[in-house]
Amino acid sequence: MKRTMFVASLLAIGVTAAIAQSNVVEQRQALMKEMGAQTRPVGAMMRGQEPFDLAKVQAGLKVFAENPKKFVTLFPENTKDAPKTEALPTIWENKAKFESLGNKMSQDAQTAMAGIKDEASFKTEMPKVLQNCGACHNEFRKKTS
Repeated sequence: MKRTMFVASLLAIGVTAAIAQSNVVEQRQALMKEMGAQTRPVGAMMRGQEPFDLAKVQAGLKVFAENPKKFVTLFPENTKDAPKTEALPTIWENKAKFESLGNKMSQDAQTAMAGIKDEASFKTEMPKVLQNCGACHNEFRKKTS
């Protein structure tokens, strides 16, 4: 009886850990997808494919300011080998740089929120925010074909 309870407890702990790991990965992926969704209209405005809309820009910048502070905390060591993730091991090998890039994006987005008032300031400031995406993806995300 004790052995059965012990095995059941171990299984429960293992299932709980797997669910927690999956949940953290899903949380960070959701934050990244939200950022990607904000990048599309902003990018279209940058390319002149969509008219400048300060409200959309500010909404995007709010996401770019908030999400990086959240997602850098969602890479615990036990998710290093999680399936269905594009995170590279370099995140855990160089956690300080990863967190620094997330914090820089957040800070750059906050600066842009205060500085973007019209299309001219948007075209000057927005690339500074968006370059953070590429900097992080180049080093910490698997390349997709």
